[in-house]
Amino acid sequence: MPYPEQLVSPMRQELTRLGVEEMRTASDVDAKLENATGTTLVVVNSVCGCAARNARPAVAQALQHSKKPEVLTTVFAGQDLDAVSKARSYFTGYRPSSPQIALLRDGDVVFMLERHQIEGRTADAIAQDLTAAFDRYC
Repeated sequence: MPYPEQLVSPMRQELTRLGVEEMRTASDVDAKLENATGTTLVVVNSVCGCAARNARPAVAQALQHSKKPEVLTTVFAGQDLDAVSKARSYFTGYRPSSPQIALLRDGDVVFMLERHQIEGRTADAIAQDLTAAFDRYC
């Protein structure tokens, strides 16, 4: 069952206030990812307190880096079910997890942080992984 919007809204705003664009439908996802060129960050956001609570601040911190993806997007697990499913269909070779942070270049995943790589780590450590990926791929 999807989480109520009033619960999710502040968690969405942690990313959207940074200029990260929400993809709320499967067609939104296809519009952004189907023929994407350059680098695109896709954050699978979630209400998970044990992992997402550090993932969102890590993304915010990483986006202060001098190199960053050209397109910044997010979908919300447990809320926008079709959009999340469609976004994950672009993550070939990766199992669904939430949170999950993918970096795509020309539509292909070049870097992925899955829940097991996020959970139990500090926002600083996660941000370091992201900025290293930005340096390499952006």
